[in-house]
Amino acid sequence: MAHKKSAGTTKNGRDSNPKYLGIKITHGQKTKEGSIIVRQRGTRFMAGENVAMGKDHTLYAVKEGTVVMANKRKKHFDDTTVTRKLVTVTE
Repeated sequence: MAHKKSAGTTKNGRDSNPKYLGIKITHGQKTKEGSIIVRQRGTRFMAGENVAMGKDHTLYAVKEGTVVMANKRKKHFDDTTVTRKLVTVTE
């Protein structure tokens, strides 16, 4: 006969790996060509001048320069306006 109670199962013993999303280079910082500026899911930040978007919505610099972030009002088809952040690289 056992003198210790056996360990039961747990329902919360799992977790997903971190995805490391967010802004990597902020407003006013220098960037090189090909540097990742923002990692994101969806288009929270829009690509502006000298910035391109990868297939997973990652924004990266096309030219060397300084990162500038600004707000842009975008109009949807149902006449609702949404404010998005615009990321550009100036020389």
